[in-house]
Amino acid sequence: MDHRESPRRKRRERTHHDNRDERDERRERRKSHSGNPRRSRQPPPSESSSQALSADSLAKLNLLNQQERARPHEVAEKRARRKRHREVVDEKIVVEKSRRQHKRKKRRVVSGALLEEGKSEKLRGIRGGRGDQYEEEGSDDGRKKKKLWFIIGGALVALILIIVVAVVVSKKKSSGSSSSSGGSTSDNGNPSNSNLNGISESSIPAAAKGTDLDPFSWYDTTDFNVTYTNQTYGDLPIIGLNTSWDDSKAPNSNAPAIGSAWGSYADRPARGVNLGGWLSLEPFITPSLFGQNGVIDEWTLTTFLGSQAKSRLEKHYATFVSEQTFIDIANAGLDHVRIPFSYWAVVTYDGDPYVYRTSWRYLLRGIEWARKHGLRINLDVHGLPGSQNGWNHSGRQGAIGWLNGTNGALNAQRSLDLHDRLSKFFAQDRYKNIVTFYGLVNEPKMTALQTSHVLNWTASAYTLVKKNGVNANVVFGDGFMGLANWKGKLTGYDGLVLDVHQYVIFNKDQIVYNHTTKVNYACTGWSQQSEQSMSVSTGFGPTIFAEWSQADTDCAPNLNNVGQGNRWEGTYASGDSSTQVLSPDCPTKSSACSCSSANADASTYSSAYKQFLQMFAEAQMASFEKGWGWFYWTWKTESATQWSYQLGLKAGILPAKAYAPDFNCTQSVPSFSGLPETY
Repeated sequence: MDHRESPRRKRRERTHHDNRDERDERRERRKSHSGNPRRSRQPPPSESSSQALSADSLAKLNLLNQQERARPHEVAEKRARRKRHREVVDEKIVVEKSRRQHKRKKRRVVSGALLEEGKSEKLRGIRGGRGDQYEEEGSDDGRKKKKLWFIIGGALVALILIIVVAVVVSKKKSSGSSSSSGGSTSDNGNPSNSNLNGISESSIPAAAKGTDLDPFSWYDTTDFNVTYTNQTYGDLPIIGLNTSWDDSKAPNSNAPAIGSAWGSYADRPARGVNLGGWLSLEPFITPSLFGQNGVIDEWTLTTFLGSQAKSRLEKHYATFVSEQTFIDIANAGLDHVRIPFSYWAVVTYDGDPYVYRTSWRYLLRGIEWARKHGLRINLDVHGLPGSQNGWNHSGRQGAIGWLNGTNGALNAQRSLDLHDRLSKFFAQDRYKNIVTFYGLVNEPKMTALQTSHVLNWTASAYTLVKKNGVNANVVFGDGFMGLANWKGKLTGYDGLVLDVHQYVIFNKDQIVYNHTTKVNYACTGWSQQSEQSMSVSTGFGPTIFAEWSQADTDCAPNLNNVGQGNRWEGTYASGDSSTQVLSPDCPTKSSACSCSSANADASTYSSAYKQFLQMFAEAQMASFEKGWGWFYWTWKTESATQWSYQLGLKAGILPAKAYAPDFNCTQSVPSFSGLPETY
């Protein structure tokens, strides 16, 4: 601070010295003055040097105070609040820092100097002068602060109301879309299972706690009815089902609603897709589940996982397929879904490592999602007790124990018992419209089984299912016998349908076809077979093609069983001399045969290769629609694009709408000369 004397201080000192005598005289008069309504007080020590007021000044101050008391309700003129107030203390200017400091330390203010100088207006707001200005300014500041708090408070209340309304609306939408929906996810990525809120765990009987009937034990409760019930049909629980259903939806404008008659499948063929690898696992569809040594099928996987099998597989069931899956299927112009599942969805036996009945609940939910989006169902029992073919997708790779071996007859009866329960369950009214195909067994390997045993079992199963009230078409597999060999067999069974799976890549004589030949064969060869099989004079009769793909190689990893190689490169070591292929079997049959391009990401496909893949797929669609229709294998894979309808759509190698293909076998087939035949 600058210590030079200020002109203001000098002026006050001169006034003090020059008028000393006059002030003494004034003090004497003030002592004898009796008109002042206030008693003067002696200043505290801190004020001992204060300048005394003249009689004239005291009179003015007294008059000013009297005027204020005479107008107690008059509000002083509002003035803009200044950041700093001037106070005169002992005739010195003091800076008032803040209102808070006023409260901490009230100070006596002597206003004589200002009053003597005729500046009484400046006393407003200073203690000892017109105090109302201070109060008014403080009140104005308080009102401003109060207004600010009102604004802030109002904003907070509005925000809270918005949040509350949003939560309520969200809950209403959730409950409106499905009375049992709980489909959001929690912070850890798991389903929130919010539909369990309000359900007491005490409502679950003690004997049922922790079982598959206990909704609190489920990984995912989305769109399940979580009210406990032990009600069954055919000794099978109605886990998670609502009491009502709606069959009014159609998948698209090209197909009728579920509640309306489909008509003849010969006139309106099915266009569908499989949900393979979902409830019955396959290593090539979900290779991430089969990365451990020795894990080659669901049997070895569940054995390896042990006590963790249920949680691991249930998470797969809950995440591999969702309601969006069915939405996308319908949007693709498809109208049917084939759902493979295996016997452990219903029952397990001593020694089985399979996860018991968890997949059953997801099967039922999948059917309801299909119903919601107008899709009809083809039920497919993919694995029977003992394994009907010894392939990994039956559950256990190796020996065939169904109708074969030591327990062949036992497993045949177990399979009939399975269908007794299944058919009683699916004979309910809720399934009469939506389940249009009921499959008995997927791909029985009749080349290794006695034909008569398979025919007798099929006839028994058909009779049982129909007796129990199933009105769907009953499907049985062709067993790879050749379509012409089914002429005259299993006749007289109304609604029995032959299921044929057509692939060129599993036949070492057909995988060698070049691109043009493959398309031509799909158009002509398979069209002829379809027509042959559909006629009882040359084949069985009603025929459906429930599996096929657009893959032109068998290169997808694990496709031919885990670790057994492929025919394309000549590494297929099946252990069976009649089926193994140990030299390259691509069209050039040379060491140039490679799977690298076939297994590459679809973004690397050339335009010519994309053209071939779509044309090959559409040629098969055209041929199979000469029968009762088709089901592509499969909707979803982790990485095998040419086996995934979902990935095929994304890659642009399938028609945007299944009912509107670009190619239908009436156009000429290009030479594809620019495409290598080796990859």
